[in-house]
Amino acid sequence: MATPFPPPATDGAHRGAFHRRMAWLFGMQTVAVAGLCALGVTHVLPASAVLGLIVVVGATAWLIARRQWRQVRRLASAVRTWDERKADLGEWTPGHLPRRADADVAVLAEGLYSFASRIAGYNQRERNFTRDASHELRSPLTVIKMSADMLADEPTLGEFGQRSVQRIKRATREMEALVEALLILARESDKGLTEEDFVVNDVLERELRDVRELLEGRPVTLRLDEPARFALHGSPRVFAVLCWQLIRNACQQAEEGTIVITVLPGAVTVANKVTPGPDKVDRHGFELAIAQRISERFAWPLELQTRDDHQHIARIRFPQPLPASVA
Repeated sequence: MATPFPPPATDGAHRGAFHRRMAWLFGMQTVAVAGLCALGVTHVLPASAVLGLIVVVGATAWLIARRQWRQVRRLASAVRTWDERKADLGEWTPGHLPRRADADVAVLAEGLYSFASRIAGYNQRERNFTRDASHELRSPLTVIKMSADMLADEPTLGEFGQRSVQRIKRATREMEALVEALLILARESDKGLTEEDFVVNDVLERELRDVRELLEGRPVTLRLDEPARFALHGSPRVFAVLCWQLIRNACQQAEEGTIVITVLPGAVTVANKVTPGPDKVDRHGFELAIAQRISERFAWPLELQTRDDHQHIARIRFPQPLPASVA
């Protein structure tokens, strides 16, 4: 909810004062130019003097108008430097307006402050909800994971029970990845994320081992092509979560065939082919939405492409790749 604010710090005398000053300024300029033209026509002043004085009058009017426009420029500067996580507009925050601020400018400042307050409040509520929900989910997930591991070691468990346990473990792993992604997005800054130099190829190999377990029993295979090797300086955890979301989205789309993960110089692509049909559902959804948010947050551009042969390609570009030897 927007923070309530007091009425403008301008009285009725200032209401519309900007318009009155502009009208007075341009009225006086018109009278001055008309008078100079009359003096030139009656040969009281030479034409060169008339032209020179008209230029002086125009320059003076421009300087005065520029001075009157200063409040609007300062307000625009406050909006330009505004942080969307805060509602603070500096001196243009209601209750702190300049004493002689024009009422129209004050109304504009109040509208901007109300908008900024709603945006800041929305962002804060979103971060709080995501953070709290993610933390609350971690405890039951840990219990489910431990219980599934204990059941899997039970010697009297039949084949059907083993399959059920494996499904529980796969669902738990997917939920853990989702919670991890939500926690990353809930962070207001990068604090708490370990940054280091890491080779992207090594992180991908570890992630693919987990994904292959999720694909057990499905006619879908994963292939890692590595025509290049490079490193990044950042959080390997964030990189892993981003790639996991893209790979899982490809697994959701592909009912059969091969999903190819390719490491290119400064980029990683995830490609899968979808067989078209009247009963096929486009599963571009939650995973891609999370991946897009992470890519925007950490300035790793994500590009999505669909080719004529119904091949879907997701490409992540890394603006500052490092040689693999640094890691």
